[in-house]
Amino acid sequence: MLGEYRIEGRRAADISASVERAVGAGSLAPGELLPPMRELAVELGVNPNTVAAAYRTLRDRGVIETAGRRGSRVRERPASTPRELIRVEAPEGVRDAAAGNPDPALLPPLGEALAAAAERARRRPVLYGDPAVDTDLERMARAAFTDEGVPEGPVAVTSGSLDAIERVLSAHLRPGDTVAVEDPGWGSLLDLIPALGLRAEPVAVDDDGPLPDEADRALRRGARAMVVTDRAQNPTGAAIGEARARELRAVLARHPEVLLIEDDHGHGIVDLPLCPLAGVTDHWALVRSVAKAYGPDLRLAVLTGDAVTVDRVRGRQRLGPGWVSHVLQDAVVHLWRSGAVDAARVAASYGRRREALVAALRERGVEAHGRSGMNVWLPVPDETGAVARLLHAGWAVAPGARFRLASPPGVRLTVSALGMHEIGPVADALAADRVRQPGPGLGRRP
Repeated sequence: MLGEYRIEGRRAADISASVERAVGAGSLAPGELLPPMRELAVELGVNPNTVAAAYRTLRDRGVIETAGRRGSRVRERPASTPRELIRVEAPEGVRDAAAGNPDPALLPPLGEALAAAAERARRRPVLYGDPAVDTDLERMARAAFTDEGVPEGPVAVTSGSLDAIERVLSAHLRPGDTVAVEDPGWGSLLDLIPALGLRAEPVAVDDDGPLPDEADRALRRGARAMVVTDRAQNPTGAAIGEARARELRAVLARHPEVLLIEDDHGHGIVDLPLCPLAGVTDHWALVRSVAKAYGPDLRLAVLTGDAVTVDRVRGRQRLGPGWVSHVLQDAVVHLWRSGAVDAARVAASYGRRREALVAALRERGVEAHGRSGMNVWLPVPDETGAVARLLHAGWAVAPGARFRLASPPGVRLTVSALGMHEIGPVADALAADRVRQPGPGLGRRP
């Protein structure tokens, strides 16, 4: 059952740690069946309740899954094996279109903003007991949300989008609950969900975002939350327009008890308007990070939502990090006030490269997707083979396994690393590999 590996421990914590170490090291493979609880209890000389507690911990941490009499197995993608490890390192001489980073040339210089924030900190240091959110940041963020049709709600500040999403999910859900997620979708989110002991329910997407019938199916199947990307979806570039937003709001209105989380991934790098879904469920949150437009190392996102959700996030945050550094908050305020990022120019730069690549591929008989942002998604019949052959041809692309649950294979290219003169050559390489879309819609199951 376990091959050479022997589970060890006398306490529940030790037994669960032994299994998790083995999973992380690869000694226990995904799908491997664990011993029945009573059998393992006899082998270890402990009470069966001790093993039951260990298995319960492993299930809650997303390491194993249980199926009644069919036993407990290592999850196909346990939380201890992050999708980020499914990556292609670009060796010397290979162009890297896999990393997913913004174009450094489009990021603003931070020196002036950080110097201004440091000077403000010198004049009025932030001390314990001060408000967690800078007043100017809160006012500017709330005004922007209101202008874009986001319902009224308080504002919190977190250390990036994933931190915000984790805090919102933890504020409402418990281990074992199901979350509806885009498929293909953001790999880090697909890792986070099992790490929280939650279950992911895939929702297929097209160029306009989640398909309404798929979202409704997931919610009818019992999903207690749904996470949606409004613009520049990673990895497909999908963006929710007003027509799709109306359809999704109608679906959500039939499930008012569902927690809605919106990730405005494209803020500052796209020229498509935000079409928010918030306002039709009792609990909701909309997250907006500065990472893509101002630099990933700023580690700051603003979050708004219903009063209960934001209050829970703030309360739990007080018991952890307390707050996000006001030096960073003040730096972001300075960047916003000074207009350090010309969103239209940034969107146009990414748009030229993205649209040129999609068009060049179409001319070569290859269908690709990329409505907004910096990524292009190509369905392929043989993902592993395509990645390997493209690497041999001098192009590193991200394997779709990082982003998929049940959707067909694909690869992701990030155009931020490409110059316009490279669009033709990379399209030639992709066409030479005879990349073809395997089925209708980029998120449809075969």
